[in-house]
Amino acid sequence: MNTLLQITIPQTPAPETVDNSISILDLAIKGGWVMIPIGVLSVLAVYIIIERMLTLKKADKDPERFMEKIKNLVFNGDISGAINQCQQFDTPFSRMIEKGVTKIGTPLTNIEASVENVGKMEIYKLEKNLSILATISGAGPMLGFFGTVTGMVQAFIAIAQEEGTVSPKLLSSGMYEAMITTVGGLIVGIIAYVGYNYLVSKVDKIVNKMEYTTIEFLELLQQPK
Repeated sequence: MNTLLQITIPQTPAPETVDNSISILDLAIKGGWVMIPIGVLSVLAVYIIIERMLTLKKADKDPERFMEKIKNLVFNGDISGAINQCQQFDTPFSRMIEKGVTKIGTPLTNIEASVENVGKMEIYKLEKNLSILATISGAGPMLGFFGTVTGMVQAFIAIAQEEGTVSPKLLSSGMYEAMITTVGGLIVGIIAYVGYNYLVSKVDKIVNKMEYTTIEFLELLQQPK
């Protein structure tokens, strides 16, 4: 009796999941030709950030032990040894001190002017390409907005040429393709902006060390032997 009352319910097969994911490359292609300069700016920004970080890391050494050796060598009259020590340390402030050491025996004003001139050249080297990075931080979002405007114009032209009712798919696809350039430009701008401010802070730190080292060296020359 129980067997007769059992009802077999057919199981419906689970619906197949459709993968609607879009790769980054596909998004970049849909963004149009504006994504090409945005991509170039992104590569350039990453290159400048990495190159400057490596350069500043090499330049950012602690000058205290270096200056102690220079003091001992100068007090002992070993000018060639002091120059050799500067060349081995190989930093912006060691090159400044090297120039000052080679001028020992001339008036203090000449030594100070020579050291300051070398310092200006070293600061210029430290700030190399930072202006380009700052430009990228502003140009990236602007290119993205430009691509969005041109993409929206093309989307509305396509909608205007469509006869009858405009499908939501046509409207949404045109708009999201136009917004891709804005996203790309903002990403490039954010990376360049953060990288620029980080590198500027590193340069300022090194410049402070250069100024401190210069003052310490000039005070060394004024001490009685």
